Amino acid sequence: MEQKHYNVLISGGGTGGHIFPALSIANALKRRDKLTNILFVGAEGRMEMERVPAAGYEIVGLPVSGFNRKNMLSNVKVLFKLMKSMMKAKRVLKDFKPDIAVGVGGYASGPMLKEAQKCGVPTLLQEQNSYAGVTNKLLAKKADAICVAYSGMERFFPADKIILTGNPVRADLLNVTATKEEARKSLGVPVDRKLVLVVGGSLGARTINESIAAALDKIEYEGAFVLWQTGKLYDEECQAIAKRHPGVVKAVPFISDMALAYRAADIVVSRAGAGTISELQLIGLPVVLIPSPNVAEDHQRKNAEALVQCDAAVMILDADAREKLGDEVVALLGDEKRCNLLAENVRRMALRDSDEVIVDTIYKILNNPK
Repeated sequence: MEQKHYNVLISGGGTGGHIFPALSIANALKRRDKLTNILFVGAEGRMEMERVPAAGYEIVGLPVSGFNRKNMLSNVKVLFKLMKSMMKAKRVLKDFKPDIAVGVGGYASGPMLKEAQKCGVPTLLQEQNSYAGVTNKLLAKKADAICVAYSGMERFFPADKIILTGNPVRADLLNVTATKEEARKSLGVPVDRKLVLVVGGSLGARTINESIAAALDKIEYEGAFVLWQTGKLYDEECQAIAKRHPGVVKAVPFISDMALAYRAADIVVSRAGAGTISELQLIGLPVVLIPSPNVAEDHQRKNAEALVQCDAAVMILDADAREKLGDEVVALLGDEKRCNLLAENVRRMALRDSDEVIVDTIYKILNNPK
C-alpha cells in the first residue's frame, strides 16, 4: 500500500518559547517522512514571520494580536483583527486542506485551530508551561490530544486527552562534543575559574541585568567569572558596567551557541520560560530562576515553582532580585554539594525525545480517524 504524505498545519508563535517547539515538531515530521507538506500560520509582525522562513518552511500571517488586560477600550480593535483572522483562517484551510492542525500556543493558534475544529480537522495542542495558556484552555475541549511538559495538567485539560511528552528543544543541545575546557576557550572565558552563565533572552531582561551589575563585586570576591548575555536592548549600558570590572565578566548582546555556553557553565541565572527550563532539565545544571512578571497568567513563576517543589532550582522573585541575586549566586559558588543536588534533581525531571513522541501522537490521530 502506497504511503500517504500528509498535510500538517502548525500554528502559533509570538515568542521564541512557542517558535522553537513548533520548528522542532516540523523537523521531526520531516525526518519521519520528508514529503510531509507543512504550513505554518503565525501572527503578522511577530518574530515567527522571520524565524520560520529562515528555517526553510512556508508561513502565512494572520492579522491577530493579543488582548490588552489593562486597557479594555483598546480591545475593540483586537476584536476586529480577530474577526479578520477567522476569515483568513477559513481561506487557509480551504487552500491547504490539512490532515491535522497542531497548535503550540500564542496569538495565531486561537483563530486558526478554532476554525480547524469547526471544519472537522483533527487538532493536537502542545502546552509548554506548567500553567496552561488561555488559548489552549479554550481549544482543549475539542482537541484530539494535548501534549504537555508537566504532570498535574488535569487542572486545565480533560485527563483522557493529556500526553506527557515534555517540550521539544533545539537538536544541537545534546550534540556537543567539546569538553568544558574546550567550550570555555571557544567562548573566550577563563578555563580555571567557576563560570556563572547569565541569560535573559535575545532582547534582554532589565531586572536580571541590573541584578547582575549589583552582584559583580560579590562574584569577583569569590573568584568566579560571569558570561553575561545582556540582550541587544541593554548591551551598551551593560558593556560600560563590564569595563568597570575587568577580568570578572564578559558581556555579549547574544550567545549564538547556547549548547556550548551550557557546556562551559557551572551555574545559570535565567528567566523561567518553558523552553529554557526544558533545556536546563536535559543539560542538568544548577540554576537560579528569576521569573518574568510580564507574562500571561504569571506562568513563569508557576514554571519555576514546579522546579522548586522538586528541589531542582532556586527561585528569586523579580522584585527581590536586585537585592538577593548576589547572595544566592555566592552561596551556590561555595556549596558544591548543593549544586550537585540541584543539577541531579533538575536532570531527573527531563523528558527526552519530546519531538518524536509528539510526532508519534500526530500519526496515531491520523491513522485512527474518528
